[in-house]
Amino acid sequence: MLYGFSGVILQGALVTLELAISSVVLAVIIGLIGAGGKLSQNRLSGLIFEGYTTLIRGVPDLVLMLLIFYGLQIALNTVTEAMGVGQIDIDPMVAGIITLGFIYGAYFTETFRGAFMAVPKGHIEAATAFGFTRGQVFRRIMFPSMMRYALPGIGNNWQVILKSTALVSLLGLEDVVKATQLAGKSTWEPFYFAIVCGVIYLVFHHCFQWCAAVP
Repeated sequence: MLYGFSGVILQGALVTLELAISSVVLAVIIGLIGAGGKLSQNRLSGLIFEGYTTLIRGVPDLVLMLLIFYGLQIALNTVTEAMGVGQIDIDPMVAGIITLGFIYGAYFTETFRGAFMAVPKGHIEAATAFGFTRGQVFRRIMFPSMMRYALPGIGNNWQVILKSTALVSLLGLEDVVKATQLAGKSTWEPFYFAIVCGVIYLVFHHCFQWCAAVP
């Protein structure tokens, strides 16, 4: 059925899943920091993260991915040359996680910012009246309430990141896209293995939908 490429494709699918999960974790961390920066009273912080989200949302993902990947490689080579060390190539998985996390951190920034702003001010005022400290207000009131508002956006961002992992194959990562391309070229069945790749992504999608629906 898979012309002997089942092992390669399975390994590629696992790499894709690992990339997507790791990228989401990084994007969530960046998003929380970015949301805090945009909502803070520090004008410089707000301007920095406003510029960050504007840049990311205005430039195509593929262009950003190539800019970040090659930019990281150039920066790393500059540092190693200054230290008298030989050239170090960035691992494609690490590059993929950093690029996707950085790109979609901007989308999570807006998701979390909107969720924080949706928390009723009355809840915060009531907690303050009961003598809660700012840290307690954040941990017990704001963060749990914010997450309820943010969950739909988090789910949507996850779906987009999962699909965007296909672009990382251009950086040399042996993911499911690269594996199915290899199988298609080797068997002269590129269309068939493109369908296989699409089916795998659909399986990932429906598994996530099922997990999200479980109470």
